[in-house]
Amino acid sequence: MQDHQHVPIDIQTSKLLDWLVDRRHCSLKWQSLVLLIREKINAAIQDMPETEEIAQLLSGSYIHYFHCLRIVDLLKGTEASTKNIFGQYSSQRMKDWQEIVALYEKDNTYLVELSSLLVRNVNYEIPSLKKQIAKCQQLQQEYSRKEEEGQAGAAEMRELFYHSCKQYGITGDNVRRELLALVKDLPSQLAEIGAAAQSLGEAIELYQACVGFVCESPAEQVLPMLQYVQKRGNSTVYEWRTGTEPSVVERPHLEEPPEHVEEDEIDWGDFGAEAVSSAGISAEAAGIDWGISLESQSKDPGSDEIDWGDDATALQITVLEAGTEAPEGVARGTDALTLLEYPETRNQFIDELMEGQTKEKMVAMVFTLQDLIGQLTSLRMQHLFMILASPRYVDRVTELLQQKLKQSQLLALKKELMVQKQQDALEEQAALEPKLDLLLEKTKELQKLIEADISKRYSGRPVNLMGTFL
Repeated sequence: MQDHQHVPIDIQTSKLLDWLVDRRHCSLKWQSLVLLIREKINAAIQDMPETEEIAQLLSGSYIHYFHCLRIVDLLKGTEASTKNIFGQYSSQRMKDWQEIVALYEKDNTYLVELSSLLVRNVNYEIPSLKKQIAKCQQLQQEYSRKEEEGQAGAAEMRELFYHSCKQYGITGDNVRRELLALVKDLPSQLAEIGAAAQSLGEAIELYQACVGFVCESPAEQVLPMLQYVQKRGNSTVYEWRTGTEPSVVERPHLEEPPEHVEEDEIDWGDFGAEAVSSAGISAEAAGIDWGISLESQSKDPGSDEIDWGDDATALQITVLEAGTEAPEGVARGTDALTLLEYPETRNQFIDELMEGQTKEKMVAMVFTLQDLIGQLTSLRMQHLFMILASPRYVDRVTELLQQKLKQSQLLALKKELMVQKQQDALEEQAALEPKLDLLLEKTKELQKLIEADISKRYSGRPVNLMGTFL
């Protein structure tokens, strides 16, 4: 018998309510009585004495049987003046709470209510809070990763922007104005190239003698354009064509398209991966393929290029030969352009430089030829020629570069948003953790009260509620 009293009673928490009903510790219709008790508690708490402990008891989220017992004990002190010689209280407060305690003890309703609270906390409330906290932690990691991606992406796009600006020879402070300003310096740069060609006289004579000896036709002129520029410099097409210097030069007017004024507010759209990819900028698109068939030895084979797609050929714009019929001595239209500005004569000049380079054997002369070819066929110079041919091309280049800069700003803003979301998730986790700790504490208290109450009913045998995982 002594050994039997020490055998523990193990009860699975999920089956606790069924266990109490099956062993007739409580009524099957306990829920209706609990509803009545809750109504009386809600009415009774409206009129309570102002004591610190009672206020603390009533501040809880749920008042159960053992709270009511404690309230009755406290009321015995505050309502002592209403006690008669028979030990009964005339105070309505005391009567209300004594009635509540009596209802709780009827059919052991308090025990099944506590068990119901325990089961709900173990099966639903605690797992829900733990799941919310785990979700907050997961979001913090995800937002941290996106923050790093946004920061790296913003830096990459900003670097691409400045790299492309460097190819154009601008700083990027005001792309459109800087590109148009470059064109104004183009004539002086071409004049310098024409002046540099004057040092090729010896090389041209040597090449002329070589061709005359091999072909047995010394009178045949070779490299006519190169010889002309070597002697006359970068003159007008009119002077090259007629042999006389024009008295009046009417250069084609470089029309600057109206500058597009952008709104200060930027519609950033969605911050997802779709928004980033829809900007239309490829990370590899850092240079431009101009569709010009020039083979330059100075061109870096590893340089980045920009693919214009199907519009590449459309960008090969030539200046319209408007107004070529002009009075004698007046250079108008394409005749007013210099030899190195006009695409046809410029290409002929480059071809002759490359022809001379293949035949020339003197190192110094080869270096000069390569330098001239490199200057005329560089990406920066090709950009300037395109702007000269079509000023509206500036808008397209500006838009292309601004897209990279705006995408960098978008990614930087996304990074700031991820920082804020990470902070919000951290604050939410900080608010949930105390709630979980309090709920765990209350649930452990309920478990001890239930185990102790059931133990009394079985002669003090130890009772273990299994599966609480607290």
